[in-house]
Amino acid sequence: MRAKGGAHRVDEAELARLDSAMEQAIADPAAFPDAASLAAAACLGEARLEELALLHAHQSPGAFLQQIHIEFACTRLLKGPADPCDLALEAGYAGATEFHGAFRRQTGLSPDGYRAMLESDRFKLPLPARLRVQDVLAFQGRDRESVSERVEGPCLRKAFLCGGRASVLTLSFSGPSVEVRLEGSTGAAAMATAHGAALRLLGWNGDPAGFEAAHPDLARGREGLRVLLTLDPFEALVWAILGQQVNLAFAYALRRDLVRLVGVPATGGLIAHPDAARIAALDVGDLQALRLSRRKAEYLLHAAVEVSAGRLRLENRTTATGAARELLGLRGCGPWTAQYVLMRGLGFRDCVPVGDAGLTLALQRWYGLDTRPDGPETLRLMAPFAHHRSLATFHLWSSLKGVPA
Repeated sequence: MRAKGGAHRVDEAELARLDSAMEQAIADPAAFPDAASLAAAACLGEARLEELALLHAHQSPGAFLQQIHIEFACTRLLKGPADPCDLALEAGYAGATEFHGAFRRQTGLSPDGYRAMLESDRFKLPLPARLRVQDVLAFQGRDRESVSERVEGPCLRKAFLCGGRASVLTLSFSGPSVEVRLEGSTGAAAMATAHGAALRLLGWNGDPAGFEAAHPDLARGREGLRVLLTLDPFEALVWAILGQQVNLAFAYALRRDLVRLVGVPATGGLIAHPDAARIAALDVGDLQALRLSRRKAEYLLHAAVEVSAGRLRLENRTTATGAARELLGLRGCGPWTAQYVLMRGLGFRDCVPVGDAGLTLALQRWYGLDTRPDGPETLRLMAPFAHHRSLATFHLWSSLKGVPA
């Protein structure tokens, strides 16, 4: 149940049952053909399941089930070609037509096209309707001195670790499509990773139509804007820690220096962002030499150690509520950091980075306030955008005519 200002009281038993049911569905998608089966596993009525899923997972049960069914089909195609009708049934669909439509919406490819991609080093995606390509390029190129990504005209090149190997993902935009090419790591698993990375960089699964219909005034002039994700959740966590209480220019410099120190060189002079294990191997002195304060160095090392040891899982989280609690258990990770990582690293759609200076300034201007809102007031002002508050945050940031961090 939502309380005043957009907060909510958490029924711990219900949350635990929802989390458990969603984990069961991920493990065995075929056993969960519809919302009724998910509700039964969670010992909830379907209406209550819908309410809790939107509150804690930021998506409807139907959207969640479609996501895991298509992910199952992609995993199955990694093993080799499959008969279309058999694959549809294995993925939990009654017919091939419905399955093919859902597959294309979620991946941008047909099942046959996805299988062909796995055997290549490149693929082409249709751009989502009204995708603001210039915003994507401006966002990814916001640090013009970056050593891990580079924007040149209609082309984005992003270095990353793909299967442990430094690789470069190139997105070349042309008309209604984008060609994606992978250099470095090869093979079907690498191409599946590259495909997932491209979708994240495009904000593929964040269709803004529902938000724009509900909030046309805020969306006006920025129709098609999407929440763009970092290439992986750990990169978002590192950026959030580096960006705490410093200006953007200094945060960019800290990130560049960190990538130069422990990133992995890739082609074209780019360097892949380091994974958690590489940062965890550093000590406080190494990071202080990069101009991190001792406290920030300790926060970053603690986060890297927890992720590399498997004590903090960032991938495949079912609920924002559960992920937020674990993030808040990190040293130096407050509500702003947790919400930023949930929004940009994990893709949850109803996040509010309370305390963000840009957000409070944008809210002050949008509502015509005399002063910037504090934390409780920020939540109250963001409450009308519930279920879409991550995208509302991006719109408010963009209303300042700057590029979101």
